[in-house]
Amino acid sequence: MTNTQKFAKQELDILAATVPDAIVTPFAKEILALCEAFGNSGQSGGSAPYTASAISQAVKHLMLQEPICDITGHESEWRDVSAMGDGSEPYFQNNRCSALFKEKDSSKSYYLNAIVWKGKEDWDTFTGSVYVDNVGFELIRSSHFVKFPFKPKTFYIDVVRVSITKEEAESRNLHYIEGNNECYYTILKDPKQLDKVFKYYNKK
Repeated sequence: MTNTQKFAKQELDILAATVPDAIVTPFAKEILALCEAFGNSGQSGGSAPYTASAISQAVKHLMLQEPICDITGHESEWRDVSAMGDGSEPYFQNNRCSALFKEKDSSKSYYLNAIVWKGKEDWDTFTGSVYVDNVGFELIRSSHFVKFPFKPKTFYIDVVRVSITKEEAESRNLHYIEGNNECYYTILKDPKQLDKVFKYYNKK
């Protein structure tokens, strides 16, 4: 038993005795096996923190069924999910990243969560379409085309609400939201924030 595994066992035993319902306790055997492998890997004082962090991040992503290396866009990574639509046209979903799609005979693949819009409150985050400004009223969506090899990345872009009456919104054919005794449309707080998005993605 390596020193790393000995220390881990000691801590896990104490945890099991003092916190009976600890989330990690059912995984003690697997954690100890990983600590033993780590202890036998010959890490130095300088490399150990870096390696431990890389392992923990990889395990986290794998448990959440997220890729741990770049998505290639290769044919083998796609599955036909045409049944999700009306079935009239082929539609493909990436089997390594569930938010990555492409349509029939398309070399362009798009990621649904390229942008998440963030309102004034911490809880106010959403995907969909918002206006760039209230002059040209150009809609911009959350999904955008990716460049392969691709690593999923989400940009949080600030938006603000602009109050409007339902009647005016409909007369101007605006994309509006109504609820909780308010009616509004949403615009970007600072369109320049999109610059970083389109260095990473191609605009859809």
